[in-house]
Amino acid sequence: MSIRVMLVDDQVLLRTGFRMVLAAQPDMDVVAEAGDGEEALEVLAGTAVDVVLMDVRMPRLDGVEATRRICAQENAPKVLILTTFDLDEYAFSALKVGASGFMLKDVPPAELLGAIRAVHSGDAVVAPSTTRRLLDRFTPMLPSTGNEPTTAELSRLTDREREVMMLVAQGLSNGEIAGRLVLSEATVKTHVGRILTKLGLRDRVQVVVLAYESGLVRAGGAPPAV
Repeated sequence: MSIRVMLVDDQVLLRTGFRMVLAAQPDMDVVAEAGDGEEALEVLAGTAVDVVLMDVRMPRLDGVEATRRICAQENAPKVLILTTFDLDEYAFSALKVGASGFMLKDVPPAELLGAIRAVHSGDAVVAPSTTRRLLDRFTPMLPSTGNEPTTAELSRLTDREREVMMLVAQGLSNGEIAGRLVLSEATVKTHVGRILTKLGLRDRVQVVVLAYESGLVRAGGAPPAV
């Protein structure tokens, strides 16, 4: 089946460009469009969508609030944020409320298409280094929780799962984590899946956010001092 995509952007020209790129793909179908978050919610109420390409700065209802409302729904589509500026505070906020990642609007078409497919398959699409850089920039805005994480949910993790979570938050890929811990990639993927399940998170992007918020990882990608 084709990936059903919705385009949400207040610039008609940009939507047209994205639609032309996606229409040329045999596995993608643009099934809906909207000019702002409010319209997006209205359209989604009656349209089946797999992936939403969401602008952040729009009239009436911005992309962050629209993303929050979409991700709170049962069987919600995945949301991929498209932003004009790298390290946009709006993109960070969208990740916190459930977006599966973010990309710049001037991303090469091949990367955009790859991101849509990755999101649809359940992966996060923010490159680990970009995720870390984004969070390093905005970590000072997060509340301090002391030297040790106090988030109750973290107590559900095994020592190995917490170790894997710290490495995910530091920007390592599954392959890199496998090499660091002398495990197979399949085992690392299993650990990541269990972390997501135990913490009630959508993807590894939200793992990174929680790791920073809880104090498990500090700005700069390092674990807290003990």
